[in-house]
Amino acid sequence: MIDRLEKEVDMLERHLQVLKMVIENEPIGIVKMSNETGYPHHKVRYSLRVLEEENLIEPSSQGAIKTERTAEFVDDLDGKIDDIVDKLEGMKIEDVAEIEG
Repeated sequence: MIDRLEKEVDMLERHLQVLKMVIENEPIGIVKMSNETGYPHHKVRYSLRVLEEENLIEPSSQGAIKTERTAEFVDDLDGKIDDIVDKLEGMKIEDVAEIEG
């Protein structure tokens, strides 16, 4: 159960790292992103496709570039991550002695 969540978080981390590279280096292509991140080309390509479906990036002849929606997404991102962290913190089972007792 928790393994699935961990995989999703890892994938989200990759998507956000790819988005950050686009923001900082646009236009940027798959090969450069793969070389700089160490992610295989197919994983970078998948992240780019997900980001494009969310309208956060778009392709150009020189590589991926950000869209009008990118800045708003980034502005909201920290708050959304904080909300998720708070929710996860609330799920912790703090005192194992209570469970065993």
